Amino acid sequence: MFKMKILFLVYHGFSEESGISKKIHYQVKGLRQNEHEVHLCYYDFDSRGHRCRYVDDKVIADYGRGAMAALRSRIDLGCIYSYCIENGIEMVYARSFMNASPVLVGLFGKLKKHGIKCVTEIPTYPYDHELKGYPLKYKIPLYIDMMFRRALAAKMEAIVTFSNKESIFGKRTICISNGIDLDSIPLHNPKKQQDIHLIAVAEIHYWHGFDRLVAGLGEYYKSNPNGRKVYFHVVGWEDDRGTTSNGYHTVKQMARKYGIEKYVINHGKLFGDKLDEVFNQCVFAIGSLGRHRSGITEIKTLKNREYAARGISFIYSEMDSDFDNQTYVIKAPADDTPIDVSEIVRYIDNCKVEPSYIRQTVAHLSWKHQMQLVLEKVLNKSIH
Repeated sequence: MFKMKILFLVYHGFSEESGISKKIHYQVKGLRQNEHEVHLCYYDFDSRGHRCRYVDDKVIADYGRGAMAALRSRIDLGCIYSYCIENGIEMVYARSFMNASPVLVGLFGKLKKHGIKCVTEIPTYPYDHELKGYPLKYKIPLYIDMMFRRALAAKMEAIVTFSNKESIFGKRTICISNGIDLDSIPLHNPKKQQDIHLIAVAEIHYWHGFDRLVAGLGEYYKSNPNGRKVYFHVVGWEDDRGTTSNGYHTVKQMARKYGIEKYVINHGKLFGDKLDEVFNQCVFAIGSLGRHRSGITEIKTLKNREYAARGISFIYSEMDSDFDNQTYVIKAPADDTPIDVSEIVRYIDNCKVEPSYIRQTVAHLSWKHQMQLVLEKVLNKSIH
């Protein structure tokens, strides 16, 4: 098996509770499981409040504090190039942050001239509508990205995508699935109970469409005031910057509108045993129900894979070839109609699928396998 020296490049820092942070570390782990030497480069603040760029927790650039430090951190990326040259890096795997710029075009142009292979992962595509309804200050980086992303793509060997697009910004793609780290996800062990509990875990944006589930729950209680009790557990922080301004409502607003606040339980952020406890109280999970709102029809979301790895059935509305034909999912229409909660109740009552079976269906989606696919396609090597 071939081995490479790789720099995994991200343009932000990490937090313990962030799903994105966990995903990046699992990707690095997957590359290392294939015996590659991988170094993680990221940007964060140190204990003094200095803006710094790190590789494997070692500072490679200290930009200082204040407005000038913020500017330098965006335009002074020479430390990344120097690190790659001095340490014999053979490939740079970068994770896009909607941040194409002339500085990045220059950096990757120099790396390419030096013979270093570069790829960029675009986590969500298309992404131009991700910030729909947000204030202008959040959109300025996206407008800059629009001007330079094709030039940046031209410096890459390929674009890594979780869609089925054959090319993005004029560059060939490598299509993979979002991976999972089975070692970190416990198997679902649901409690037996008469009431039905649903769960959604996300950093919630308007394109998650959870308002559709709450609207469906409101309609369910209108039609079944004395029927089975159904509760919706929401785990995560809700970002409402692009919600009300787009004509949509937050989960709390929708619950209040239908008078079902007691059936919609907001847990905030939960991790570890506390999250597992809520999962085991629930028998069905809620995936994205509003991806159409940001112009996306096909996407292989991390959340669907995490639900499946845990062994819990779920509903979603986008196209996802890994799950579209599975018997343990419900496909919702990709529109803004309320979700049919009665259909979910009927499914739960009739479902005989064991958590262990659901988990087994995604065993091939390990990050070890997905990341090795990227390298083999970049280098045109056969899969071992």
